[in-house]
Amino acid sequence: MEQKFGVNSIDLQELYDFCDREGEIVVYQKGERMECEGEPSRWFGFVIKGCFKYVTRGISDGKEHITWFSFEGEYVGDYPSCLNDRPSQTTIEAMMPSSVLRVSGEQLMRLFNQNTKAMQLRCIIGEHLLCQARARYLDFHRATPRERYDLLLRRCPGIVEHLPLHAIASFLNLTPQQLSRIRRAVTFED
Repeated sequence: MEQKFGVNSIDLQELYDFCDREGEIVVYQKGERMECEGEPSRWFGFVIKGCFKYVTRGISDGKEHITWFSFEGEYVGDYPSCLNDRPSQTTIEAMMPSSVLRVSGEQLMRLFNQNTKAMQLRCIIGEHLLCQARARYLDFHRATPRERYDLLLRRCPGIVEHLPLHAIASFLNLTPQQLSRIRRAVTFED
């Protein structure tokens, strides 16, 4: 489970082994969707190759907003929704040709219901997601746009070589022009 873009802070080997044993490899072409916002969420998996963006649409303007990424070696899916048979809260789309080792939410629930150790893994993943979401929320309040860019580069060092400027800008809640100014300032500081 090499992580090409980011660094995961929890050990997911047990969950990866389950997906490897019980799942299937599914290939997504650039732009192909793993999940669609508002439709039943069904899948969970590990990105073997490529990356995915998590997209939601603005309520009034319908504009695309990127809220998250899943990179090689990380899990991908609307985790809480696929476990609880709810509609996906986001669209998950391949940003390049990508492969996923995929299981269904039903398969995952069967794993978690097997024993206490598996249920603890479910709790660890849930807590990890909560910590990630909280950190992102706090970053929007406590960090300047430049600081958010710096934080993203520390968390995902390879991101700027692999994703378009507009995708990174959307994730940081900036315009592409704002991000260009920040990147230019960073370049001239070095």
